[in-house]
Amino acid sequence: MVRPRRYEHVLRVADLAARIAANNGLDEQRAYAAGILHDIARDLPDDELLRLAPPECAIDAAHPLALHGRAARTLLSRWGYRDTVVLEAVEDHTTGPRGGNDVSACVYIADVSEPGRGVNADIRELALSDLNAALERSIVSKVTYLQGKGIQVHPRTLRAYHALPCSAHPSLTSTTTFPLPGA
Repeated sequence: MVRPRRYEHVLRVADLAARIAANNGLDEQRAYAAGILHDIARDLPDDELLRLAPPECAIDAAHPLALHGRAARTLLSRWGYRDTVVLEAVEDHTTGPRGGNDVSACVYIADVSEPGRGVNADIRELALSDLNAALERSIVSKVTYLQGKGIQVHPRTLRAYHALPCSAHPSLTSTTTFPLPGA
């Protein structure tokens, strides 16, 4: 369901997620499965993403690509996939883990730091020894990146950001917005 280049990314994410899980004493099979499945809806057209995952907020409606995690979960559920740990990890890989799901953290970190992206090697290395610190750094990195690009931060990402136990990141509120490009 994905283009060849995306498939290469998917394989790198799955491998890294499993490695992160193994190094942190977590379920590497679930991490690998979630990594393999995380982008199954990524290359679907916008109208299909909107059909599979109706918008929860204005960002979803304006940028359907933000829905590909939820759309992937919907597809997997319709196909009979029932592992809720993996389903949640697939859904949350775009906006950040909701907490309490270490597999979700492994996939989120792997997605933002896999070697093919050419960024976040420090996060990738940290994840192999300290999952929580790497997750914190991944979420802060994503918010900082979006802010730097002038892109509004998704409410789910803001919730993940505010759930962080760190004090080194700037304070954002649910009303903090960043203008969308071209707006």
